[in-house]
Amino acid sequence: MDLKRVANPDKLDLCRTYYKGGFFCLPFLWIVNFIWFFKDAFIKEEFPQQKQMRTYIIHSAIGSVVWLAIIASWVVVYQIYRPIWQPFADYIAFIIPKGIP
Repeated sequence: MDLKRVANPDKLDLCRTYYKGGFFCLPFLWIVNFIWFFKDAFIKEEFPQQKQMRTYIIHSAIGSVVWLAIIASWVVVYQIYRPIWQPFADYIAFIIPKGIP
């Protein structure tokens, strides 16, 4: 998608849609939102919708970092405690890692 051809009000609508979509456990949308609209929100010349867009971009970045921290923490905890949890860990695993029984 070429954002250069999109009008500023439409960019704001798309930015808002991606921001709201991130609340449905889709932090990837927040990351895409941040990457796509960062230049429009912070680098380009002022336009009326820019302040609102900045808010969505900042919140998207914060939400992405929080989600990534939660996911990384869960992966670390699971990998450390999997041998201790034994059957429970196997029940919640999609793929059972080989190695420590």
